[in-house]
Formats: sequence, structure tokens, C-alpha cells
Amino acid sequence: MAQCLRGKAAAAAAAGVSAPWRRAASASYHHTIQAVPRETSGPRAAARERRHGRVPAVLLTLAGASPGNGVAHRKLLTAERKQLVEMVKQSPYFLSTPVRLQVRAGERSNAVVHSGTVLPIKVHRDESTGHILNLVMVQADEGTMLKVNLPVEFKGESACPGLKKGGFLQKIRTSLVYLCPAEHIPPKIEVDLANLDVGDRVLMHNIPVHPSLKLLSKNETMPVCKILASKPVESETMQDLKS
Repeated sequence: MAQCLRGKAAAAAAAGVSAPWRRAASASYHHTIQAVPRETSGPRAAARERRHGRVPAVLLTLAGASPGNGVAHRKLLTAERKQLVEMVKQSPYFLSTPVRLQVRAGERSNAVVHSGTVLPIKVHRDESTGHILNLVMVQADEGTMLKVNLPVEFKGESACPGLKKGGFLQKIRTSLVYLCPAEHIPPKIEVDLANLDVGDRVLMHNIPVHPSLKLLSKNETMPVCKILASKPVESETMQDLKS
């Protein structure tokens, strides 16, 4: 059987056709998660998948286009660990970037049983090794409203008047939660510091975003960052706790 498979692979290579489980890295390779169905769950089944170089994954489908309807369906999948590692490495905003998902009937099958756009929402890693253990995705069809934790990125530090005077940038929030239509999810939220002087601050609701995004916060007037006159000194209490 092994000789037969090798023979088929060689024939495919001679014909210029790559076997589906040995596709060469390409642009689509970094934007389409390749997966196959997984029939069993649990620690033992998950450990078996990892031993074979795969990552157990779950695809969640919401009950409706509106938020708060809960999960309608959970689909068990398994993805290639090598590919996921590459995708996470290539995209610093992996958990806020919709990607394509292609589910084939089996590891050595070309038959596609499901395809669509998904949003990775959780990557579980081993605390000691950093290896990816599990992946959770949600179906991100156009029109679906998703709650997304978006990373905050600060830009314009070199032009910031307050920082040029020797001020200190106090970063208060590193992420913000928005309700976003799947088709308008931004990979990040940019905060421009170019016009900020000492004493200035940027509030949550002052950050320009697409009009379809809704900030989910109990207090939208909370600051995301401040330009302080100098770096704050740790309180004696904190120093006591560290000593």
C-alpha cells in the first residue's frame, strides 16, 4: 500500500500536480487554513492529532447574524500544525484577521466539503514550549456581527510634540473590543500621536473607525493613552511588594 501511494505521488509530480497534503507554500497558503473533519474529541484524541503534526480545531457557527444568539453548531476539524505556525508567524494580527477556510473530505482527498471565511478567535499554546495546541474559529460570513478584541497600535511617536519635549507615553489600553460586521473587521486600531502635547490624552470614543463598528465599553470616555511630563515613579507600595 505504501509503495502504491508513493507511486501515485511520483506520477502526480511527473504530471506537474502536487499532492494535496504536500502543497508548496504560496500566497494562498498563508491566507487559507487547510483542514479535514475530525470525528473524535477529548484529550487522547487531541494528543494523537498533535503527535502526527496536526492541531485540533473547532469551527463555531453562530445561531444568527445578530450578536447574542449563541452558537448554533460546532464542527470538529484538524489543521496542519506547520501551516498554522507559518500563518501566525506571517500575521501579527492573526486573531483579528478573517481568513479563508477550506475543509477537504480527508487528508489525501481533493474533494472540498466546506469552504468560507472564518475569524480565528483563540489559539491555545503550551506554556512551556509555546507550541500551538488548539485553534478556535468562528464562521465570518458577510453580514455576521462579531465581537472582536482588536489590538491597539500607536503611531506617530517620532512626530509627537510632547515626546519631543521629553514627555513619556503612557499606554493604558493595548486592545479594544468592538462589535464588527465580518466584512469590516480591521486587523488593528491605530492611535495617532502626531499632534499630542504634554498633558494630552486620547479617549476611546475619539479614535476614528469604520462607522459600522460599535465600541463595547461601559465608559467610552476612558483614555487609551496619555502624554505625561515624565515617566511615572513606582509607588512605595509597589516597591515593597517586589522586594
